[in-house]
Amino acid sequence: MRFLRQSLSGLFLVSVTLALLIYAGALLRDAIQDRLSREAVVPPQRERVFTVNVEPAELRTVAPVLTAFGQVQSRRTLELRAAASGTVIELSPDFEEGARITAGTVLLRIDPADAQSAYDRTAADLLDAEAEEREAARALVLARDELAAAQEQADLRERAFRRQTDLEARGVGTAAAVETAELAASSARQAVLTRRQAVSQAEARVDQAQTLLARARIARDEAQRRLDDTVMRAGFDGSLSGVTVVEGGLVSVNERLAELVDDSALEVALRISTPQYARLLDDNGELAPLPVTVTLSVLGAELEATGTLTRDSAAVGEGQTGRLIFARLDEARGFKPGDFVTVRVTEPEVENVVRLPATSLAADGTVLVLGVEDRLDSLPVTLVRRQGDDVLVRGPGLGGREVVRERSPLLGPGIKVRPLRQAQEGAQAAPPPPAMLELTEERRARLVAFVENNPGMPDEIRSSILASLQQPRVPAQMVERLESRMGG
Repeated sequence: MRFLRQSLSGLFLVSVTLALLIYAGALLRDAIQDRLSREAVVPPQRERVFTVNVEPAELRTVAPVLTAFGQVQSRRTLELRAAASGTVIELSPDFEEGARITAGTVLLRIDPADAQSAYDRTAADLLDAEAEEREAARALVLARDELAAAQEQADLRERAFRRQTDLEARGVGTAAAVETAELAASSARQAVLTRRQAVSQAEARVDQAQTLLARARIARDEAQRRLDDTVMRAGFDGSLSGVTVVEGGLVSVNERLAELVDDSALEVALRISTPQYARLLDDNGELAPLPVTVTLSVLGAELEATGTLTRDSAAVGEGQTGRLIFARLDEARGFKPGDFVTVRVTEPEVENVVRLPATSLAADGTVLVLGVEDRLDSLPVTLVRRQGDDVLVRGPGLGGREVVRERSPLLGPGIKVRPLRQAQEGAQAAPPPPAMLELTEERRARLVAFVENNPGMPDEIRSSILASLQQPRVPAQMVERLESRMGG
């Protein structure tokens, strides 16, 4: 009985447990069904509004500026080479690296002993040739006089022969007298021929004497040129570069002694792409004489010069692309051949374009403009030029619209925005002033000494830097560049 009672109790507990589990499952099922059948309650969403900077698109006429890099060079550069060999006996005090030379200055003299001897010999030969010419002329005059005398004698002999013939015909003369007169006339004619031959020889001698005289003069002139070649003079005003000769040195023919550079006739050569070159052509297909501005930045100071485009290269060049063009500089104070400079070319004016920040133009060639209810619209435009951080564009319906200055991935057509115009932004903040330093006296003196003892620095830049170093506060960028060159 006890076993049966415990068995029934266990069965009862198991039944109760199963019933509770079934009841719990039913409750869970009903809860899930009720949750799934219930409609989702979505809270009302507010449209997000972005704040954007806008700028009115104004159609205008703009002269684009083409920026490129070029190298300054001289239009006149002359290699000074020795025209004669020998020892340098005299050297100009200004014949040194970087010296300023004026036209006609005697730069050096080479020992003229050999050239002077050759000139004296040719001068003596010329005197001999002139004497021979005079003697030949006198001999020709005498030969012609002898020919005239022989001709007169021949005429007398001929008249005597005719007279004897006439006497014989009248029976007065004899045949022997006629023969004698005839022989005399023949001899006289032979003498005339001999004198004519003498005259011909005299004339040939005169011609030979003239030829010898001409050759002697040519030899004398050549000797004079070789003598003149022992003296080297400057052909134009300029500066010397690459000097390799000293007084007392031995030079050979065609040896390079120095280079004379006309630093007052400078030009800049710059290479640009073919599309850029095409924009610089006029209606005739020639390079237009457009104005250029050349800038050289050195240690925080800038040199600037103006000029005009003059010509372009005749060929592209092996392994090169684009076009090489040249601009003649007007007043290039402080510039030297070899300077690497920034060149800005003012292109022909472009009409009906809008100048916008480059950040407003998308990669697909569209800009975002402000539409109805301050919603954005996408407007296709054509890129005309890039000007640094700006672009010049044009497109239908662009004029007068307000364009978003900065694009972002969150902006697109239909997005509602809050435009922030320049008038609301206020005046544009001025660029921050350059960082300034207060130098110690020791540091200032070291920088001043470095600038004053730097031979490669142009005088204009040296004066500007020294004036800045004398101020109580000095630009930090200039100090950093100077100390980097000093190695400190």
